[in-house]
Order: sequence, then C-alpha cells, then structure tokens
Amino acid sequence: MIAFEGNPLKVPAGISVAAALLASGARHFRSSVVGQAPRAPYCMMGVCFECLVEIDGVPAQQGCAVSVREGMRISRQDGAVELADLSFGETS
Repeated sequence: MIAFEGNPLKVPAGISVAAALLASGARHFRSSVVGQAPRAPYCMMGVCFECLVEIDGVPAQQGCAVSVREGMRISRQDGAVELADLSFGETS
C-alpha cells in the first residue's frame, strides 16, 4: 500500500512509482516550472524527467526509476524545487 496525494493505493510490488500511479489512474504527476501546466510521464526510462514526484518528503524523484515499497508517501512536484542553503563544503 502506498499513498498518492494522501489517497491510499494498492499497487503490485516490483513496479515503478510512475507505473503504479498511471495504473491507479493518476494523469498529473507534476506541474511545469513555467506556466504550471500539468505534466505526466513520457519516456518511462529516466530520460525526459516528466515523472518527477516527491517521495517521502524528498522532492524531484524520478518516478519511473524508483520501485514502489510499502508505505511510500508520494506527492505531486509543483514547479521548481527550492534548494536549501547549500554550503558547498564551506564552513562558518
């Protein structure tokens, strides 16, 4: 059992997150950075990045490259990911 946007989904083990969501009827995985247009998987092999979702609080995960596991919490990726303050190895 996984959850997409808070809705529980029973999906087969061993398939990708993108395949599981598509099989469950999801048609909108993320929104584009410009214009917020709905987007969904295209290539299903990790090339196009149209299947980006947030998995267990980690944004920008390629749904086609991640296998489902029990208890996953998946959310749509809305627009661009906001980067945390990165130190790039610098110390204060």
